[in-house]
Amino acid sequence: MLFQKSSGGASWLLVCLGNPGEKYENTRHNAGFMVADEIGARRNLPIQRLKFKALTALAEISGEKVLVMKPVTFMNLSGEAVRPAADFYKIPPERVLVVSDDIALAVGRLRIRRSGSAGGHNGLKSIIQHLGSDRFPRVRVGVGEKPHPDYDLADWVLGRFAGEDKKAMEGAVKRAADAVECLIGEGCDRAMNRFNG
Repeated sequence: MLFQKSSGGASWLLVCLGNPGEKYENTRHNAGFMVADEIGARRNLPIQRLKFKALTALAEISGEKVLVMKPVTFMNLSGEAVRPAADFYKIPPERVLVVSDDIALAVGRLRIRRSGSAGGHNGLKSIIQHLGSDRFPRVRVGVGEKPHPDYDLADWVLGRFAGEDKKAMEGAVKRAADAVECLIGEGCDRAMNRFNG
């Protein structure tokens, strides 16, 4: 009898959104990348294998095999990385967990949702479009609102954290990584109860 060699498949995708390159490191829009790096650091696992238009690593999170992804497509095309990976591993939208920044939340606040609209976030919009569904869980990390209405949104999300915001963000990244571990291990409701608010 022939035994099939384990394909080392994944049962979840963890898609952490951001923009590639030094220019964008530690900017508000890269909150997702920061969370991916925290998850990698906890496991001594660099997220650097280029696959599916993303830097990836296969990690064990809460007993599940998870493909951690940092799409290198730039934010607005994130779905181009997510769809091929979901197809390859036959992962349904309910097991595609997306971590993104959110300007509607105060710096450092987390909001976990089971599904929903893109809320004006182009990365989420692209993923919804490519998956053909908005029924995937997400962990949104608050990066704060623009200081005033005339402030250019692109300048704001591509700006870096400073002072108190930087400190709040460091804590939020750790809590977001905890939230990811909780959601994958114990489910969305448990994660929402623990981390929303």
